Amino acid sequence: MDISQTIFEECTDDLGPEKIIHIYEPVSKLRAIVVIDNIAAGPAIGGVRMAPDLTTTEVRRLARAMTLKNAAAGLPHGGAKAGILSDPKTGEKEQIIRIFARAIECLHDYIPAPDMYTDESCIAYIFDEIQRSVGLPRELGGIPFDEIGATGFGVAECAGIAKEYIDLDLNGARLVVEGFGNVGKNAARFLGEKGVRLVAASDTSGTVYNRDGIDVPALVRVKEEKGSVIYYEDAERLKTGDLLKISSDIFVPAARPDVVDERNVGTLDTKLILQGANIPITIGAEKVLHDRGVLSVPDFIANAGGVITAAVEYRHGSEKEAFFEVKSKIRENTKKVLDKTYSEGLYPRVAADAIARERVLSAMRYRRCM
Repeated sequence: MDISQTIFEECTDDLGPEKIIHIYEPVSKLRAIVVIDNIAAGPAIGGVRMAPDLTTTEVRRLARAMTLKNAAAGLPHGGAKAGILSDPKTGEKEQIIRIFARAIECLHDYIPAPDMYTDESCIAYIFDEIQRSVGLPRELGGIPFDEIGATGFGVAECAGIAKEYIDLDLNGARLVVEGFGNVGKNAARFLGEKGVRLVAASDTSGTVYNRDGIDVPALVRVKEEKGSVIYYEDAERLKTGDLLKISSDIFVPAARPDVVDERNVGTLDTKLILQGANIPITIGAEKVLHDRGVLSVPDFIANAGGVITAAVEYRHGSEKEAFFEVKSKIRENTKKVLDKTYSEGLYPRVAADAIARERVLSAMRYRRCM
């Protein structure tokens, strides 16, 4: 067997991916990756992220997470993901986004959405070019799910169910957030409304820690005005990597993949993990945590608020409908997964994967063979 065949078999299974596209535009030097994982249930929704170090493997894993996320939420959409290999702080961001949009115009089964280092403005540029995206600004008739905090809201609702399985009182519970961006800050805000107390938060510049609690609105202002949480004054400043050493009741990883892995999982001291980012914890680390008695709710269950809102926008629903669906779907799915986890003695991801995978396979049975 030649190496290309081996790579192909390692990258595919009974669900997909259907397409892996590498984009290179020689004039602008744009490089991008798009993975359309599965469209059995409908056109694939998935975010566009920007980072210079993205890999095909990472984008493929993220696309599969979107397939499972959409299926678990019962949405009429498949999963996809795109990555633009560029510095998100570039002064030519709009131009890069527009060139990328024109390059994916022919991928009619893919509906772009905001993701890491892209926002409603970026999605508006894509819509202007190809008239196909979700997560648009209100001025364009969209439901800006980063602005309203849809994913963070869903994370908080997930906590409202998960706490019952580990006898955790949210009132006064200590929260640590890894990645105080669109998801992390809104998760802290909505969890705060349930009585949870933020004690530490990080971004790429560092970590801030105050055992007595951090004022979330004040931290948001500092982040927006100065660009990093480290400028928050009423807290101890630590290195970014020190965050995992801080004891908490709830840990929300809300940034890059594989933040917690087999090498550092032993330093994490918490009771409940709500995965705000996609694939933030390796499967091996998840198993270690579960065997240690730590409940870790999988990403495509806990952080589905954004894509649920995207689906509502796609069918021209309202913001009020979006919040209702996020709350009902995430609470229902969290309960279903955790009931299966504890009644059948499974790891949470195994239980969640089984539920979502069966929904995808059921949808695939109705598709015509090519």
